[in-house]
Amino acid sequence: MSNQNKLNELIDLRSKARLGGGEKRIEKQHEKGKLTARERVEILLDEGSFEEYDMFKEHRCTNFGMEKTKFLGDGVVTGSGTIDGRVVYVFAQDFTVFGGSLSETMSQKICKIMDMAVKVGAPVIGINDSGGARIQEGVQSLAGYSEIFQRNIQSSGVIPQISAIMGPCAGGAVYSPALTDFIFMTEHNSYMFLTGPKVVKTVTGESVTVDDLGGANVHASKSGVAHFVSDTEEECLLLIRKLLSFIPQNNLEEPIFTESTDPAERVDDVLNSIIPDSTNQAYDMTEVIATIVDDNEFLEVHKDFAKNIIVGFAKMGGQPVGIVANQPKYLAGVLDIESSRKAARFVRFCDAFNIPLVTLVDVPGFLPGTKQEYGGIIGHGAKLMFAYGEATVPKITITLRKSYGGAHIVMSSKQLRGDINYAWPSAEIAVMGAEGAVEVLYAREISAIEDEDGKIKKAEEKKDEYNKLFATPYRAAQYGYIDDVIEPRNTRFRVIRALQRLQTKKDTNLPRKHCNIPL
Repeated sequence: MSNQNKLNELIDLRSKARLGGGEKRIEKQHEKGKLTARERVEILLDEGSFEEYDMFKEHRCTNFGMEKTKFLGDGVVTGSGTIDGRVVYVFAQDFTVFGGSLSETMSQKICKIMDMAVKVGAPVIGINDSGGARIQEGVQSLAGYSEIFQRNIQSSGVIPQISAIMGPCAGGAVYSPALTDFIFMTEHNSYMFLTGPKVVKTVTGESVTVDDLGGANVHASKSGVAHFVSDTEEECLLLIRKLLSFIPQNNLEEPIFTESTDPAERVDDVLNSIIPDSTNQAYDMTEVIATIVDDNEFLEVHKDFAKNIIVGFAKMGGQPVGIVANQPKYLAGVLDIESSRKAARFVRFCDAFNIPLVTLVDVPGFLPGTKQEYGGIIGHGAKLMFAYGEATVPKITITLRKSYGGAHIVMSSKQLRGDINYAWPSAEIAVMGAEGAVEVLYAREISAIEDEDGKIKKAEEKKDEYNKLFATPYRAAQYGYIDDVIEPRNTRFRVIRALQRLQTKKDTNLPRKHCNIPL
């Protein structure tokens, strides 16, 4: 064969590989409103940056006549490319080839780029669109999943791992995304569950649709499995690009600093009046966040899950930060099981990848009740405390209003190695609110008063007395638990300056194999 013929053969094979399962199956993919694996990679990566690996790899299964049907690439597109000039590794399952089912060969391809990503210290992005294990391969397919899971585990906290669910993801396939740092889903075509509707019906008698069992909205609002939900695949892929702008390449690098045109010394008078006069009146913490961050841009994570706490990424003075904030607009901003889990995992991610933490506090305590106690609120609340106490990144805390009891400790208090702890003049830092405190401290004295109006008057007097003594930031400041009481409008400037002063911070934990966080 001449050299030219050999070149023509290569060109033909490449063209064949790029067609995946063929034109008809690509058309079916498009009819469902889904992009192909290669189209997704093109949108995700910088134009012309994709370098593909293992394009010609094929499965080696001979069971059930599988040797008669083979496709180049075997149902997954793998390789490396760049996002905003930074190297990333990508795999995208191809539903047009055996429904994207995972074979031993597909696993080998995925594991190869995961190993390479760790070697060079770059993020891994997995685009999932698969019917699950390739049944014809039996235990080899299961072993293939296990190899991927082991790499997910070993890479955790070393390189960022991101999963995009753009089709089915069921059975054992869900565990790889679950082990990664962030999961993206799309509104109409993506779903995740361990057991499908038919199995659920057979085993439990419960009738449920695919969407109600494992759709994007279910996982975004109820289970908390999904961190981001987008209307379209294009929007989802662009959102992944945006997320990566806040995150370093690996655990040994710092987040990417960018020059900001938003002045660090900008003051916002609206903050001086944003806290209502009534301590029981709500306000929207997202307005505070938008006001103090660069260009009012905040990328919220888990937006629809556990809304009583807010977590997400922003930049302040060009420095990427992770923000954790109680949300008085929902459940008065209390901590409960779901919000504790949500915030703890976010804090640990930021600490793993050297992203400073800014915490905005307005928390009346933990949510009371049998449902919470039976659900293990003690252990779940301890997760958040553990996460903050373990974190060695710069930690800046601002108490806006309420900070009561155990919740005060949990929310990045000075005793959990908070570096800079500020408070607004409206801050109330105490064991509990005035009403509860008066009931404990003066119950006998008030009950001894026979006149009902007299009881009410006395109770109000004691509440006022308690508020003057304890519902204030100055008592905590006297002991050095608050470093300064600041004017709200200066919050942005004070936080940015604190971030600048803490850039060279060094803190460590005691030597150990690993911690034993209360799971």
